Amino acid sequence: MNISIAGVDLAKKVIQICVVKRNTVLSNKEMTPSQFEEWLAKSKPMTVVFEGCSTSNYWKQTAEKQGHQAKLISAKLVSTIRQKQKTDANDALAIVQASQLTGIQFINGKTVAQQELQSLLRMCELAVKQKVALQNQVRALLAEFNIHGSPPAKGGLSGIVQRTLEDAENGFSMPFRDGLHATWQACLLTINRIKAYDECLAQAIKQHPDCQRLMALEGVSVINAINLYILLGCSDDLHFKNEREASACVGVTPIQHSTGGNAKLGSIGHYVKHGILRSQLISGAMAVVGALSKRLPKTSKEVWLKQLIERREKRCAAVALANKTIRTAFAMLSKGTEYQAQAITA
Repeated sequence: MNISIAGVDLAKKVIQICVVKRNTVLSNKEMTPSQFEEWLAKSKPMTVVFEGCSTSNYWKQTAEKQGHQAKLISAKLVSTIRQKQKTDANDALAIVQASQLTGIQFINGKTVAQQELQSLLRMCELAVKQKVALQNQVRALLAEFNIHGSPPAKGGLSGIVQRTLEDAENGFSMPFRDGLHATWQACLLTINRIKAYDECLAQAIKQHPDCQRLMALEGVSVINAINLYILLGCSDDLHFKNEREASACVGVTPIQHSTGGNAKLGSIGHYVKHGILRSQLISGAMAVVGALSKRLPKTSKEVWLKQLIERREKRCAAVALANKTIRTAFAMLSKGTEYQAQAITA
Protein backbone atom coordinates (compact mmCIF):
# COMPACT_ATOMS: atom_id res chain seq x y z
CA MET A 1 0.00 0.00 0.00
CA ASN A 2 2.93 2.34 0.61
CA ILE A 3 4.44 1.73 -2.83
CA SER A 4 3.26 3.95 -5.67
CA ILE A 5 1.95 2.36 -8.85
CA ALA A 6 2.40 4.14 -12.17
CA GLY A 7 0.23 3.17 -15.12
CA VAL A 8 1.90 4.13 -18.41
CA ASP A 9 0.05 4.43 -21.72
CA LEU A 10 2.72 4.41 -24.43
CA ALA A 11 2.53 6.19 -27.78
CA LYS A 12 5.01 7.35 -30.40
CA LYS A 13 5.27 11.02 -29.44
CA VAL A 14 3.58 11.33 -26.04
CA ILE A 15 3.40 9.10 -22.97
CA GLN A 16 0.64 9.33 -20.36
CA ILE A 17 1.62 8.52 -16.75
CA CYS A 18 -0.93 7.99 -13.98
CA VAL A 19 0.57 7.65 -10.47
CA VAL A 20 -1.62 6.07 -7.77
CA LYS A 21 -0.85 5.55 -4.08
CA ARG A 22 -3.26 4.17 -1.48
CA ASN A 23 -6.08 4.18 -4.04
CA THR A 24 -5.59 7.90 -4.60
CA VAL A 25 -4.57 9.40 -7.94
CA LEU A 26 -1.55 11.61 -7.26
CA SER A 27 -1.03 12.72 -10.86
CA ASN A 28 -2.12 11.87 -14.38
CA LYS A 29 -0.08 13.86 -16.86
CA GLU A 30 1.41 13.68 -20.33
CA MET A 31 5.14 13.62 -21.09
CA THR A 32 7.43 13.29 -24.06
CA PRO A 33 9.65 10.16 -24.24
CA SER A 34 12.72 12.14 -23.13
CA GLN A 35 10.82 13.67 -20.21
CA PHE A 36 9.51 10.26 -19.20
CA GLU A 37 13.01 8.77 -19.21
CA GLU A 38 14.21 11.64 -17.01
CA TRP A 39 11.20 11.16 -14.73
CA LEU A 40 12.06 7.48 -14.27
CA ALA A 41 15.61 8.39 -13.28
CA LYS A 42 14.50 10.94 -10.67
CA SER A 43 11.53 9.08 -9.16
CA LYS A 44 11.74 6.84 -6.11
CA PRO A 45 11.43 3.06 -6.72
CA MET A 46 7.86 2.16 -7.61
CA THR A 47 5.85 -0.36 -9.61
CA VAL A 48 5.56 0.77 -13.24
CA VAL A 49 2.94 -1.03 -15.33
CA PHE A 50 3.06 -0.70 -19.12
CA GLU A 51 0.37 -1.66 -21.59
CA GLY A 52 1.77 -4.31 -23.93
CA CYS A 53 2.72 -2.75 -27.28
CA SER A 54 5.63 -2.45 -29.72
CA THR A 55 7.85 -0.33 -27.43
CA SER A 56 6.83 -1.79 -24.08
CA ASN A 57 9.84 -4.12 -23.84
CA TYR A 58 12.25 -1.22 -24.29
CA TRP A 59 10.59 0.91 -21.63
CA LYS A 60 10.31 -2.07 -19.27
CA GLN A 61 14.06 -2.62 -19.56
CA THR A 62 14.68 1.12 -19.04
CA ALA A 63 12.51 1.24 -15.92
CA GLU A 64 14.24 -1.79 -14.42
CA LYS A 65 17.64 -0.19 -14.98
CA GLN A 66 16.44 2.78 -12.90
CA GLY A 67 15.52 0.50 -9.99
CA HIS A 68 11.77 0.23 -10.57
CA GLN A 69 9.66 -2.91 -10.70
CA ALA A 70 8.31 -3.01 -14.25
CA LYS A 71 5.42 -5.14 -15.51
CA LEU A 72 3.53 -5.55 -18.78
CA ILE A 73 -0.23 -5.97 -18.93
CA SER A 74 -2.57 -7.04 -21.70
CA ALA A 75 -4.16 -4.25 -23.75
CA LYS A 76 -7.33 -6.34 -24.09
CA LEU A 77 -7.71 -6.52 -20.31
CA VAL A 78 -7.16 -2.77 -19.99
CA SER A 79 -9.89 -2.07 -22.55
CA THR A 80 -12.42 -4.06 -20.48
CA ILE A 81 -11.48 -2.21 -17.28
CA ARG A 82 -11.46 1.30 -18.80
CA GLN A 83 -14.43 3.47 -17.86
CA LYS A 84 -15.83 6.50 -19.66
CA GLN A 85 -14.41 7.46 -23.06
CA LYS A 86 -11.13 6.32 -24.57
CA THR A 87 -8.51 8.92 -23.76
CA ASP A 88 -4.86 8.64 -22.79
CA ALA A 89 -5.67 9.69 -19.23
CA ASN A 90 -8.45 7.11 -18.88
CA ASP A 91 -6.21 4.43 -20.40
CA ALA A 92 -3.39 5.16 -17.94
CA LEU A 93 -5.82 4.99 -15.02
CA ALA A 94 -7.29 1.73 -16.34
CA ILE A 95 -3.79 0.22 -16.50
CA VAL A 96 -3.33 0.87 -12.77
CA GLN A 97 -6.77 -0.52 -11.97
CA ALA A 98 -6.20 -3.66 -14.04
CA SER A 99 -2.82 -4.29 -12.42
CA GLN A 100 -4.46 -4.46 -8.98
CA LEU A 101 -6.88 -7.24 -9.86
CA THR A 102 -6.55 -10.48 -7.90
CA GLY A 103 -4.76 -13.28 -9.77
CA ILE A 104 -3.81 -11.09 -12.72
CA GLN A 105 -1.41 -12.66 -15.23
CA PHE A 106 1.12 -10.18 -16.54
CA ILE A 107 2.81 -10.46 -19.94
CA ASN A 108 6.32 -11.88 -19.95
CA GLY A 109 8.77 -9.29 -21.21
CA LYS A 110 11.68 -10.05 -23.53
CA THR A 111 15.36 -9.41 -23.12
CA VAL A 112 17.39 -7.55 -25.73
CA ALA A 113 18.80 -10.88 -26.98
CA GLN A 114 15.30 -12.34 -27.37
CA GLN A 115 14.16 -9.21 -29.20
CA GLU A 116 17.06 -9.56 -31.64
CA LEU A 117 16.25 -13.21 -32.32
CA GLN A 118 12.58 -12.41 -32.80
CA SER A 119 13.42 -9.57 -35.20
CA LEU A 120 15.55 -11.92 -37.32
CA LEU A 121 12.67 -14.39 -37.46
CA ARG A 122 10.22 -11.68 -38.52
CA MET A 123 12.58 -10.49 -41.28
CA CYS A 124 12.91 -14.04 -42.58
CA GLU A 125 9.15 -14.70 -42.42
CA LEU A 126 8.40 -11.52 -44.39
CA ALA A 127 11.01 -12.40 -47.03
CA VAL A 128 9.47 -15.87 -47.45
CA LYS A 129 6.00 -14.35 -47.94
CA GLN A 130 7.38 -11.90 -50.50
CA LYS A 131 9.16 -14.70 -52.38
CA VAL A 132 5.98 -16.76 -52.60
CA ALA A 133 3.96 -13.72 -53.69
CA LEU A 134 6.43 -12.81 -56.45
CA GLN A 135 6.65 -16.38 -57.73
CA ASN A 136 2.86 -16.72 -57.78
CA GLN A 137 2.54 -13.43 -59.66
CA VAL A 138 5.05 -14.50 -62.32
CA ARG A 139 3.27 -17.85 -62.79
CA ALA A 140 -0.14 -16.18 -63.04
CA LEU A 141 1.04 -13.52 -65.52
CA LEU A 142 2.70 -16.09 -67.78
CA ALA A 143 -0.38 -18.31 -67.58
CA GLU A 144 -2.35 -15.43 -69.16
CA PHE A 145 -0.28 -16.11 -72.30
CA ASN A 146 -0.73 -19.90 -72.00
CA ILE A 147 2.84 -20.31 -70.69
CA HIS A 148 2.72 -22.83 -67.89
CA GLY A 149 5.21 -24.41 -65.51
CA SER A 150 7.87 -26.89 -66.42
CA PRO A 151 9.43 -29.71 -64.35
CA PRO A 152 12.48 -29.01 -62.17
CA ALA A 153 14.65 -30.90 -64.65
CA LYS A 154 14.05 -28.08 -67.13
CA GLY A 155 14.75 -25.30 -64.65
CA GLY A 156 11.28 -24.89 -63.16
CA LEU A 157 9.97 -21.33 -62.97
CA SER A 158 13.43 -19.89 -63.58
CA GLY A 159 13.73 -21.84 -66.82
CA ILE A 160 10.34 -20.62 -68.02
CA VAL A 161 11.23 -16.98 -67.38
CA GLN A 162 14.60 -17.28 -69.08
CA ARG A 163 13.17 -18.99 -72.14
CA THR A 164 10.38 -16.42 -72.36
CA LEU A 165 12.85 -13.53 -72.23
CA GLU A 166 15.25 -15.11 -74.73
CA ASP A 167 12.59 -16.15 -77.25
CA ALA A 168 12.62 -13.42 -79.92
CA GLU A 169 9.66 -14.91 -81.82
CA ASN A 170 7.02 -14.99 -79.08
CA GLY A 171 5.78 -11.49 -79.95
CA PHE A 172 6.31 -9.86 -76.56
CA SER A 173 7.20 -6.17 -76.54
CA MET A 174 10.30 -4.76 -74.92
CA PRO A 175 8.40 -2.94 -72.11
CA PHE A 176 6.78 -6.24 -71.11
CA ARG A 177 10.12 -8.07 -71.24
CA ASP A 178 11.75 -5.37 -69.10
CA GLY A 179 8.94 -5.54 -66.55
CA LEU A 180 9.09 -9.35 -66.38
CA HIS A 181 12.86 -9.21 -66.00
CA ALA A 182 12.60 -6.65 -63.17
CA THR A 183 10.02 -8.77 -61.33
CA TRP A 184 12.14 -11.90 -61.65
CA GLN A 185 15.24 -10.05 -60.44
CA ALA A 186 13.29 -8.90 -57.40
CA CYS A 187 12.35 -12.54 -56.75
CA LEU A 188 16.00 -13.63 -57.00
CA LEU A 189 17.05 -10.85 -54.61
CA THR A 190 14.40 -12.01 -52.14
CA ILE A 191 15.73 -15.58 -52.35
CA ASN A 192 19.23 -14.28 -51.59
CA ARG A 193 17.83 -12.32 -48.65
CA ILE A 194 16.31 -15.50 -47.23
CA LYS A 195 19.68 -17.25 -47.49
CA ALA A 196 21.32 -14.31 -45.71
CA TYR A 197 18.72 -14.42 -42.92
CA ASP A 198 19.25 -18.18 -42.52
CA GLU A 199 22.98 -17.58 -42.09
CA CYS A 200 22.29 -14.83 -39.53
CA LEU A 201 20.02 -17.17 -37.56
CA ALA A 202 22.61 -19.94 -37.67
CA GLN A 203 25.25 -17.55 -36.34
CA ALA A 204 22.94 -16.08 -33.71
CA ILE A 205 21.92 -19.45 -32.28
CA LYS A 206 25.57 -20.24 -31.56
CA GLN A 207 25.57 -17.42 -29.00
CA HIS A 208 22.71 -19.03 -27.04
CA PRO A 209 23.52 -22.42 -25.47
CA ASP A 210 19.86 -22.93 -24.52
CA CYS A 211 18.85 -22.79 -28.18
CA GLN A 212 21.55 -25.25 -29.15
CA ARG A 213 20.38 -27.74 -26.54
CA LEU A 214 16.77 -27.46 -27.73
CA MET A 215 17.80 -28.45 -31.25
CA ALA A 216 18.46 -31.99 -29.97
CA LEU A 217 14.68 -32.54 -29.68
CA GLU A 218 12.83 -34.43 -32.41
CA GLY A 219 11.41 -32.13 -35.07
CA VAL A 220 13.05 -28.98 -33.66
CA SER A 221 15.04 -26.94 -36.17
CA VAL A 222 16.77 -23.58 -35.79
CA ILE A 223 13.51 -21.64 -36.12
CA ASN A 224 11.62 -23.88 -33.67
CA ALA A 225 14.49 -23.73 -31.16
CA ILE A 226 14.53 -19.92 -31.25
CA ASN A 227 10.74 -19.69 -30.94
CA LEU A 228 10.75 -22.05 -27.95
CA TYR A 229 13.55 -20.04 -26.35
CA ILE A 230 11.58 -16.80 -26.79
CA LEU A 231 8.36 -18.38 -25.48
CA LEU A 232 9.74 -20.28 -22.49
CA GLY A 233 12.53 -17.90 -21.52
CA CYS A 234 16.10 -18.62 -20.53
CA SER A 235 17.24 -20.98 -17.80
CA ASP A 236 17.46 -18.16 -15.24
CA ASP A 237 14.07 -16.58 -16.03
CA LEU A 238 11.34 -18.98 -17.15
CA HIS A 239 8.00 -17.49 -18.17
CA PHE A 240 5.75 -20.31 -16.93
CA LYS A 241 5.22 -22.09 -13.62
CA ASN A 242 5.20 -25.57 -15.14
CA GLU A 243 5.22 -27.38 -18.47
CA ARG A 244 1.42 -27.72 -18.58
CA GLU A 245 0.96 -23.95 -18.69
CA ALA A 246 3.46 -23.70 -21.56
CA SER A 247 1.68 -26.39 -23.60
CA ALA A 248 -1.71 -24.79 -23.02
CA CYS A 249 -0.36 -21.38 -24.05
CA VAL A 250 0.83 -22.74 -27.39
CA GLY A 251 -2.49 -24.52 -27.95
CA VAL A 252 -1.53 -28.20 -28.20
CA THR A 253 -3.82 -29.31 -25.35
CA PRO A 254 -7.60 -29.91 -25.44
CA ILE A 255 -9.90 -27.05 -24.48
CA GLN A 256 -11.35 -27.56 -21.00
CA HIS A 257 -14.87 -26.55 -19.98
CA SER A 258 -15.73 -27.26 -16.35
CA THR A 259 -18.92 -26.36 -14.50
CA GLY A 260 -20.81 -27.80 -11.55
CA GLY A 261 -18.03 -30.24 -10.81
CA ASN A 262 -18.18 -31.75 -14.31
CA ALA A 263 -15.03 -31.39 -16.41
CA LYS A 264 -15.25 -31.77 -20.17
CA LEU A 265 -12.32 -31.84 -22.58
CA GLY A 266 -12.95 -30.61 -26.10
CA SER A 267 -10.85 -30.42 -29.23
CA ILE A 268 -7.59 -28.58 -29.83
CA GLY A 269 -8.34 -24.86 -30.04
CA HIS A 270 -7.78 -23.10 -33.36
CA TYR A 271 -7.39 -19.55 -32.06
CA VAL A 272 -4.31 -19.23 -29.86
CA LYS A 273 -1.73 -16.52 -29.22
CA HIS A 274 1.16 -18.54 -30.64
CA GLY A 275 -0.43 -19.96 -33.77
CA ILE A 276 2.74 -19.69 -35.87
CA LEU A 277 4.82 -21.57 -33.29
CA ARG A 278 2.19 -24.30 -32.98
CA SER A 279 2.05 -24.69 -36.76
CA GLN A 280 5.83 -24.96 -37.01
CA LEU A 281 6.09 -27.45 -34.15
CA ILE A 282 3.37 -29.65 -35.62
CA SER A 283 5.01 -29.45 -39.06
CA GLY A 284 8.30 -30.61 -37.54
CA ALA A 285 6.49 -33.36 -35.65
CA MET A 286 4.76 -34.50 -38.87
CA ALA A 287 8.18 -34.93 -40.49
CA VAL A 288 9.27 -37.14 -37.58
CA VAL A 289 6.01 -39.12 -37.69
CA GLY A 290 6.27 -39.63 -41.45
CA ALA A 291 9.82 -40.93 -41.17
CA LEU A 292 9.03 -43.17 -38.20
CA SER A 293 6.07 -44.79 -39.94
CA LYS A 294 8.49 -46.25 -42.52
CA ARG A 295 11.01 -47.78 -40.10
CA LEU A 296 11.33 -49.53 -36.76
CA PRO A 297 11.60 -47.45 -33.56
CA LYS A 298 15.04 -47.05 -32.01
CA THR A 299 14.22 -45.30 -28.72
CA SER A 300 11.57 -45.67 -26.04
CA LYS A 301 10.03 -42.38 -27.14
CA GLU A 302 9.77 -43.66 -30.70
CA VAL A 303 8.07 -46.83 -29.40
CA TRP A 304 5.45 -44.65 -27.70
CA LEU A 305 5.04 -42.57 -30.85
CA LYS A 306 4.80 -45.65 -33.07
CA GLN A 307 2.04 -47.13 -30.92
CA LEU A 308 0.21 -43.80 -30.93
CA ILE A 309 0.38 -43.66 -34.73
CA GLU A 310 -1.22 -47.09 -34.96
CA ARG A 311 -4.00 -46.15 -32.52
CA ARG A 312 -4.80 -42.53 -33.50
CA GLU A 313 -3.30 -41.87 -36.96
CA LYS A 314 -0.47 -39.52 -37.90
CA ARG A 315 -2.01 -36.09 -37.30
CA CYS A 316 -3.05 -36.86 -33.74
CA ALA A 317 0.38 -38.36 -33.07
CA ALA A 318 2.06 -35.20 -34.43
CA VAL A 319 0.08 -32.97 -32.05
CA ALA A 320 0.95 -35.26 -29.14
CA LEU A 321 4.63 -35.15 -30.08
CA ALA A 322 4.51 -31.32 -30.28
CA ASN A 323 2.95 -31.27 -26.80
CA LYS A 324 5.69 -33.54 -25.45
CA THR A 325 8.34 -31.41 -27.18
CA ILE A 326 7.20 -28.27 -25.35
CA ARG A 327 7.09 -30.09 -22.01
CA THR A 328 10.54 -31.59 -22.55
CA ALA A 329 11.96 -28.22 -23.59
CA PHE A 330 10.60 -26.62 -20.41
CA ALA A 331 12.16 -29.38 -18.30
CA MET A 332 15.50 -28.94 -20.07
CA LEU A 333 15.55 -25.18 -19.50
CA SER A 334 14.34 -25.36 -15.89
CA LYS A 335 16.87 -28.02 -14.88
CA GLY A 336 19.68 -27.05 -17.24
CA THR A 337 20.02 -30.58 -18.62
CA GLU A 338 20.76 -32.04 -22.04
CA TYR A 339 18.27 -34.10 -24.01
CA GLN A 340 19.23 -37.72 -24.44
CA ALA A 341 16.81 -40.18 -26.02
CA GLN A 342 16.67 -43.50 -24.18
CA ALA A 343 17.65 -46.30 -26.53
CA ILE A 344 15.77 -49.58 -26.59
CA THR A 345 17.55 -52.22 -24.59
CA ALA A 346 17.83 -55.67 -26.10
